[in-house]
This record gives sequence, structure tokens and C-alpha cells, in this order.
Amino acid sequence: MKKLLKYFVAACLCSMITINTNTIAADGYKPKQPIEKINKSLTFVEKKVRGSAVKVVAGGGHGSGTVVQYKDLTLVLTAKHVADGVLGSSYLVANEHEQRNATLIYQSREHDIAVLVVSTPFRYLKAMPWKPTKKYEIGTDIVYSGHPSWHKLMSFNGRIVGYEELAGSGTQLIVNTYGWFGCSGSGVYNTDGELVGILYGVDVQYSYGVQIQENLIWVAPIRNIDINTALDAFCRGSVKGYKACK
Repeated sequence: MKKLLKYFVAACLCSMITINTNTIAADGYKPKQPIEKINKSLTFVEKKVRGSAVKVVAGGGHGSGTVVQYKDLTLVLTAKHVADGVLGSSYLVANEHEQRNATLIYQSREHDIAVLVVSTPFRYLKAMPWKPTKKYEIGTDIVYSGHPSWHKLMSFNGRIVGYEELAGSGTQLIVNTYGWFGCSGSGVYNTDGELVGILYGVDVQYSYGVQIQENLIWVAPIRNIDINTALDAFCRGSVKGYKACK
């Protein structure tokens, strides 16, 4: 039942709402400052997490993702069920002011995590540094930004409240925050700016049908992937001498 539950909630988060890429400016666009009004109550880390969030367009729908910098590679981390094509597939990743093509270089079906590489770095988006956490304690405060449904980027906070064990996938994190269709693939960070994991599902209750519980969110711990393993196929096929591949 738990295994069935996992794949049900994972499949439900890739929103079937299209993004109008014509409204996103070309590379030469220089956004006016400030782009948006952000209250001073938003912490430095929350601002950085928000600034690194992107929409990942997949067919007729979308998920979310976080842009991270690993040495000299700009990567996009998202959920596998968002970037569900074959390795080498191209996806559009975008925020309100820029868009880039990203190539799928790694995916883990059992952990629902995918990694894409961006060949041309964003001009104005600032990537989060690759800084995976080593702690997954209950009570840890978290932050993330994503694109629920048809809405523009939104920022949320919450707390790790428990764990669940899934056959073949191991320990999953249960986070008390908000999640909805389109948020899948968001990078979940702690308040120190360390990457905790990738959001991939919402909890459901089977009672007179299916009831989505939008405040209980499933997160795949980032320790489930090894960055060198994730880059292996890309590095072996690249003719450039990336520092990240050494």
C-alpha cells in the first residue's frame, strides 16, 4: 500500500498547465530593479532559495526545480517524474525573466530525483551552491520555493515532522508545509541553506474517494544521490575538461 501511495502522489504533482514562454524575456533583457517587492522578514537564505527556483516545462505540463552550482557546472535538480524522458532529453527551465534549455543527465526512479545540466548559465538568476545537508532531524525548519498550479513563484516554510519507509526507496521525509500540483521537483533547504531533498509528492487519504492533504509533503532526501554518480554519464560523454568531472 505504501509503495502504491508513493507513486500515486508522485504522479499527481506534475501540473497539466502550460507556461506561456512568450512572456519570458530573451537573454538580452535586463530586468528593472526591484523585480518584486520582498518584505524584510524574508531571511537571506529564503531570498537565495527563491532566487534559484525555476519552472521545469515537460510536455503540456510543468514541475519545479532548483538551480545549483557544482564547481563549474550549472545544474537543475527536480523530480524524476517531472523530467521523465530518456537521458539526453532537453527541457525548458525558466523563471519570470529568463529561460534556458537544460539536458537530462541523470534520473533515479526509486528516489524520484533527476539532474539536468544547463550549458549556458543564467545571467540574472543566482544558483545555490551544492551544499547537501548531513542532518535530517525531526523538528528541522525548512524553506522552499515552487510553482503550484497556474500561480507564479511562491515561497513556503515548514518543518520536518516525521519519516516513512518505502520498499526500494528507503527513508522518506514527511514535511509539514504546503504543496500542490506543480510544486514537485522543488529543492527543499534548511535555514542554513543546505539542501535537504527534493519535493515529490503530497499525502492522500482514501476515505470515500481520494482526499489530498496539501500540508503533508513527501521529500526524497538528497543523500539518496551521489553527485559523482549523477555526473558520470555526462562527464564520460563530454569533450570539455570540466572541473566538476575531475
